[in-house]
Amino acid sequence: MPDVPAPPLAPAPEPLSHGLKQRHLTMLGLGGVIGAGLFVGSGAGIAVAGPGIVLSYLIAGALAMLIMRMLGEMSAAMPASGAFSVHAERALGRWAGFSVGWLYWFLLVVVLAVEATGAARIANGWVPGVPQWAWVLVFMVVFTVANLAAVRNFGEFEFWFAALKVGAIVLFLLLGVAAVAGWLPDTEPVGLANLTGRGGFLPNGWDGVVSGVLAVVFAFGGLEVVTIAAAESEDPARNVARAVRSAVWRILFFYVGSMLVIVTLLPWTSMEPGRSPYVAVLDAIGVPGAGQIMNVVVFVALLSALNANLYGSSRMIFSLAERGEAPGGLLKVSAGGVPRRAVLASVAFGFASVLLNLKWPDSVFLYLLNAVGAVLLFVWSLIAVSQLRLRRRIEREAPERLTLRMWGFPYLTWTALAAMAAVLVLMLLDDGSRPQVLWSAAATAAVLAVAWAREVRNRTT
Repeated sequence: MPDVPAPPLAPAPEPLSHGLKQRHLTMLGLGGVIGAGLFVGSGAGIAVAGPGIVLSYLIAGALAMLIMRMLGEMSAAMPASGAFSVHAERALGRWAGFSVGWLYWFLLVVVLAVEATGAARIANGWVPGVPQWAWVLVFMVVFTVANLAAVRNFGEFEFWFAALKVGAIVLFLLLGVAAVAGWLPDTEPVGLANLTGRGGFLPNGWDGVVSGVLAVVFAFGGLEVVTIAAAESEDPARNVARAVRSAVWRILFFYVGSMLVIVTLLPWTSMEPGRSPYVAVLDAIGVPGAGQIMNVVVFVALLSALNANLYGSSRMIFSLAERGEAPGGLLKVSAGGVPRRAVLASVAFGFASVLLNLKWPDSVFLYLLNAVGAVLLFVWSLIAVSQLRLRRRIEREAPERLTLRMWGFPYLTWTALAAMAAVLVLMLLDDGSRPQVLWSAAATAAVLAVAWAREVRNRTT
């Protein structure tokens, strides 16, 4: 790595509110990655991996846990509203903080359109008289007002959204285990027939497991928001450490446990494209109105993600402005400590993305979506590289700040980097995933070019 100026480790005082409590961060850490990708998208992974999807989730979940642990270590030592963007700048230089910050902001405001449109589609099914665009407008306005008012509003929304998602998964696991054991009325023990029949546990071999990893790894995106939110809690260093510790194992348990219940109860060949495997299980064990129940859960998951992405994008662009990497006008903070201009800037681009999604979902917006498809891996890679560099520096200059440590450092950090490189290579080799990698690489290259031009300009002035 090139030598770069080393900014001080001590975090600068944040002008933002400190209205988030420990319970908000803990539930955000648990619910942040439980979204529609799990409840609906997991069916695509089962279709390619069969029962081996359990291994796919174990591999992808282990990678996500390592990233979250690295994030937790750095955020506990140096809490900041820009989180990993600030860490990248301290570790590698301004170009890194600029690049990862803007790419992550771009990712959030584009994905926000998918979530708003998905939630509006469900609401339109319940109330057909209200057009889909009107539902989008309602959701965007409600969450904009909530984010403009006070950070505590964001925390409360996310607390109850996450509580419902976590409660739904716990109830699903309890019902599933009872069905597997034959404890429910009119059921008999299932045994291992669905795990070992129809081609065995790995019907498509390890190629199927790898394809499953590609299908599910991005479902773990969202865990980063808890480290962004930590800067606005009462005791950032202690709270983020506690939130990360409580979340990592439970997240893996929820994901892997859910998949194990699904593929044990139902033949993997019975999965229908586009249908939630959770609905299929609830129907199979005789839960009335299973489809509508899961529609409510997915609806809440989408609104939760929309709220979290709006919050995360506003704090990221505010942090960029603090460091001179975004327009200084975004630094305006309300009396309650809310960066309202940063919120409005993120909402404006979010609205633009929604309009593109409603008007040109299969052309213009598809290109935007592809452009952020693999950006998460770039963000995660820079998190790992930043942790490699900052860990040694913190040990040397301020070891007392290491209240949460990365496991097996540096070996597991290097392992995570190698795993992300492997995922990118596999995506390039996969016909369906290749456009995402190429478009995301182009978007990343464009941002890196701007960062390089800024560095050159700063050196010559």
